[in-house]
Amino acid sequence: MAGRLIYLIGPSGSGKDSLLDAAREPMAARGCRIVRRVITRSAEARGEAAQAVSVEQFSEMQAQGAFALSWFANGLHYGIGKEIDQWLGDGHDVLVNGSRGHLSQARERYPDMLVVLLSVDQVVLRHRLLERGRESPQEIEARLARNAQFADDLIEHNPSLMLLDNSGALDQTVARLLQRIDREHACA
Repeated sequence: MAGRLIYLIGPSGSGKDSLLDAAREPMAARGCRIVRRVITRSAEARGEAAQAVSVEQFSEMQAQGAFALSWFANGLHYGIGKEIDQWLGDGHDVLVNGSRGHLSQARERYPDMLVVLLSVDQVVLRHRLLERGRESPQEIEARLARNAQFADDLIEHNPSLMLLDNSGALDQTVARLLQRIDREHACA
C-alpha cells in the first residue's frame, strides 16, 4: 500500500520548523519520514535545518530532475527531493514543509495528500515575527493582514484541511498533530 503525503503549511512565524523538529522522533516511530527542504538561502541563515544551495546549484538540481516539488517564494527557491516518491511507493508516509502558494500544484501531483494548516493567534504571531527581527514592523503588519486573508481563503476552498493551532505549548501542538494523523490513518 502506498504512503501518503502530509503537506504542512502555515504563515512565517507559525512554528512549522519547531513543530517538525519536535515531531521528528514520534513521527519516525509511526513509519513517517520528515523531509529536509532544499533552499537557496545561506547555510548561516537562521531558520529551518534545510539544505542550503546557491541559485545556480538549485537550477542545476532542478534541470537534473532532483525535485518532486519546487517553487519560488519570498525571493527564495524551495525544493522537495524526488526521493519522496520512492518512500511513498514503499508505503511510508512523508511529512513535508510545503508552501501555501504552491498548494494547488502539490495537490495535482499528490491528490490524496493530507493538508495541515498550522495556525497561530495573531498576537502571538506578531510577537514571534518581531522577535525574529527579519522584517520591519510595517512589513510584519502587512504580512499579518495577508496571512489572515490567505487562511480564510484556504479554509473556504479546502474543506478537508486539517487545522492545527500552535499558539500554546509546542508539546501540546505535537500531541494534537499525532492524534489527528492517527485519526486520519496516516503514518499507520
